[in-house]
Amino acid sequence: MPRDADAGFRYEDLARFVAGLIERGTLPPGARLPSLREVSRQHRASLSTAMQAYRLLEDRGLIEARPQSGFYVRPPARRIAAPPASAPPSRPVEVAVPAVMLTLIEHASDPALVPLGCAVPSPALLASGALDRCLARAARTRGEALNTYMPPRGDATLRSEIARRALRHGHALTVDELLVTCGCTEALQLALRALTRPGQTVAVESPTYFGLLQVLQSLGLRVVELPTDARSGVDVDALEEACARHHLAACVLASSFLNPLGCTMSEAAKRRVLKVLARHRVPLVEDDIYGDLAFSDVRPRPFVALDPRAAVVYCSSFSKTLAPGYRVGWLAAGERLMPRLVEAKVASTLCSPALPQVALASYLASGGYDHHLRRLRRAFGHTLQQMVQAVTQSFPEGTTVSDPAGGFVLWVELPRPADTRQLFALALERGICFAPGVVFSASGRYGRCLRLSGGYGWSQRLDEGIRTLGRLATEAIGA
Repeated sequence: MPRDADAGFRYEDLARFVAGLIERGTLPPGARLPSLREVSRQHRASLSTAMQAYRLLEDRGLIEARPQSGFYVRPPARRIAAPPASAPPSRPVEVAVPAVMLTLIEHASDPALVPLGCAVPSPALLASGALDRCLARAARTRGEALNTYMPPRGDATLRSEIARRALRHGHALTVDELLVTCGCTEALQLALRALTRPGQTVAVESPTYFGLLQVLQSLGLRVVELPTDARSGVDVDALEEACARHHLAACVLASSFLNPLGCTMSEAAKRRVLKVLARHRVPLVEDDIYGDLAFSDVRPRPFVALDPRAAVVYCSSFSKTLAPGYRVGWLAAGERLMPRLVEAKVASTLCSPALPQVALASYLASGGYDHHLRRLRRAFGHTLQQMVQAVTQSFPEGTTVSDPAGGFVLWVELPRPADTRQLFALALERGICFAPGVVFSASGRYGRCLRLSGGYGWSQRLDEGIRTLGRLATEAIGA
């Protein structure tokens, strides 16, 4: 390939040359491409020019990078559909948490297993260095003073930082409207304890987060599961019908990137939900734990920001973005409900630990959180893109997979007669953990589904784990 005086076009020429080899079959699907150094030497180009050429081919979907292995010709893409909308029973049911959930929780954080089961970010992706420094400084300068009980509402400085950030997506809050909790799960539990009584019925998305189902079971609540689409979210007409047919004590919905489907409702649909709930006087418990993880520059606005008069208890935490081990979450509610929430907090855990709250407040005030979020969103976006490709290439024909615009989980539905509980046991034997679909339903549904987590970022280990899982699924269905 001749030299070109204009280095700005050399990588395009090199990319066209390699693309031609792929199109003619000289480099067949799955073939390993020459290394960057080989390309640089053969074509008398710089390493940066070779890298630009390969990145261009990668963007066009012709090649793929495999960590610690090199670049390969990508096999022809097989079209794969999104999972169909769920169709749960419309009657209230008792929450029955399957036994496999305990097995999942036991194995989800085992470092010996391929980490597709636990929806938690890898420590390597989190801003642990800066946050650790804030924690060390707080312990060094205020350790004795912080070794005591906090007020039940939590550290005022942290609540002020949370309120300041909420303004960015149109949610105007005062410090007194915020309560710090031990993660988002406790926020959901406190909200439901304040709004419901045992034996009452609550509406939820289906499938939904299994931790929420555990909370509902512990509170003795019945559940109406709402049909939910992996692209557009909950069926608002079904919600209207549930409100009309059943005396709902509350409705629990995710703001954005529902775990496990990854769906986000449009603002128009969210406004419809608020109108339906207001008409039937049903309060909304809103879970916005994934809201900051949108892959685009536009963060979806939560329900609570669309109508400040709506009866909404807003719940979130830093567990999916910054510090899962700190267990710092929060809820926001109006002044009429807050005394009951504080009472529930005192009865639950009295208060949240002081030192993590002070460290988080210091970190947020330093201004590094937004830069961290941008890096985290890029990592998760890339990971899910690679995971979808791996599922498409290796799972059996008839598989469907979600395509979320944020978060870091995928929902996969296998063709009949798959049983992901059996697949879960086979995968554990091969050193792979994932979440079988039945744990996301109050009525034992989704036996052919599974959730894959991309919280640990893309790696060869994850790639091999997904492809092995695809082979196991194919073999199980064939058998």
